[in-house]
Amino acid sequence: MNKDVIYIDVDDDVTAIIGKIKASKEKIVALVPPKRAGALQSAVNLRLLDRMAKTSKKHLVLITNNQALVALAAAAKIPVAKNLQTKPEVAEIAALAVDEGDDIIDGAELPVGEHVKAIPVKDGTRTEDAAKKEMRSEALDDLDIDGEDVAVGAAAATKGRKGVAKKGKNRPKIPNFDSFRKKLFFGIGGGVALIALLIWMFVFAPAATIIITASTTPVPINGSIQLGGTAATNYETGVVSSVSQEEKKDATVEFTATGTKNVGEKASGTITITNCDGPSFVLEPGSTFTSSGGKTFASTESVTVSALSGSASQCRSTGAGAGTGSVNVSAVESGDSYNIAATNYSINGVSGDIYARGSAMTGGTTKVAKVVTNEDVERAKGELLGQSTDQEKDALAAAFTSSEVAITSSFTVTRGDAVSTPGVDQEAPDGKAVLTIPTTYTMQAVPKSDLNTYLEASINAKIDTATQKIYSTGVDDATIGNYRLDGETMLATVNATGRVGPKINEDQIKEESAGKIYGEVQQTLEGQDGITAVDVQFSYFWVRTVPNNPDKITVEFQVENE
Repeated sequence: MNKDVIYIDVDDDVTAIIGKIKASKEKIVALVPPKRAGALQSAVNLRLLDRMAKTSKKHLVLITNNQALVALAAAAKIPVAKNLQTKPEVAEIAALAVDEGDDIIDGAELPVGEHVKAIPVKDGTRTEDAAKKEMRSEALDDLDIDGEDVAVGAAAATKGRKGVAKKGKNRPKIPNFDSFRKKLFFGIGGGVALIALLIWMFVFAPAATIIITASTTPVPINGSIQLGGTAATNYETGVVSSVSQEEKKDATVEFTATGTKNVGEKASGTITITNCDGPSFVLEPGSTFTSSGGKTFASTESVTVSALSGSASQCRSTGAGAGTGSVNVSAVESGDSYNIAATNYSINGVSGDIYARGSAMTGGTTKVAKVVTNEDVERAKGELLGQSTDQEKDALAAAFTSSEVAITSSFTVTRGDAVSTPGVDQEAPDGKAVLTIPTTYTMQAVPKSDLNTYLEASINAKIDTATQKIYSTGVDDATIGNYRLDGETMLATVNATGRVGPKINEDQIKEESAGKIYGEVQQTLEGQDGITAVDVQFSYFWVRTVPNNPDKITVEFQVENE
């Protein structure tokens, strides 16, 4: 007989499992629970499933090795199998071990209703209904299976038990000292934490920042500086430390080759030299021979021509005693026009009774191709030099950090030698070539800290430091331009506007503000010379007064808006 296997999800409740069983078309339904039993770990649910299966004329089998689940299935009389291949069996319910005594009631021998009657009634007033109420276990109510309501009580849950132990009555309550100790511990800990929090909130946390807006006057700065590289900033010498950024890349441009050239194969052959003049001689590689038809060939190797061994007249008339030598040659140019028959040649640079005759010259081919000319290279170089370098300039400027002032006028482009690929007089595939120029881009900058040092010294040189102080050097808005080279010395011009005002004693401000609220601090300080506005910022929302501890008070100065 076929069976249907239903795998139960952890989240499936008993209603969902019932629906799956009803949907099955087989008479035998095997339920495979998850590792966490879920709804199947309830004895009531298992009895409901068994009842529904019987109503639907189906047989349930539980596939599990979980001993607790096996015990629950045994109580519901549902067969259990270890796996889908083993034979299902109804497991035995282990008997409870009980003491043999006169006051023990053997529940196995009594019907369910008798369990209620077996409960002792001492005063004779206890009713059977009351006893049943006390024996009743958790029930599952109002679950509709196939249109009928099912209620399961304690009697169904306890049916089949071997015995019921007597339940104590009116036992005195014993105080839980462990729970008391835990509550006491947490209470004390919470109290200590609260005290610590309050100490922190009102002793350590309070702090205040007093922001003074000072009345200032501008001090313009315009001067020439020397960029010193790693040299220390020195106002007296006008040196300001500097840093640089550098980028190396190949600037390239594609161009069209306009030259033409025969790039075919060169004809080749052999030339024999006859010496009727006298002593032997040597012809070096590259010696040229010109045919009667005006075609010139060059030797590819050296050749030694032997000396005349007879008389010159006999040699000229009959060739007797002539010295000889043979050498391989190739045409000085490509082309099939150099494929010529055997003929006589003159030896360029050699005079006297010396003759040359060549074999048939073969292998020359004609192929006209586009080649790179010097004019092409110069034209491409001009195009490349005319390209914009703004992108590289912006990239170098962006490479500096926010703590550095870039000198954009110091942007320098240094180019190397131009290289054409292919080279001059070489064939350009598809008539295209590429010109490459190695290029180095550089830019200078000044660290803000060093520039601030220079500006501060410049301003101090212009004011009475005894009565005035610097409120702003203007470093954040400073510009450096007009970059130039004097030999190897880098020069530039710095422009900035600092602001100075009267000296204000910070310690006095802290002393006069200690212990006061916001309005009192404003009223006290705003009347002083050089102070146009006062603001107080407290560390936390619950802080309302300036601390008495001067270490908890910070004084900041800002320049009034122009």
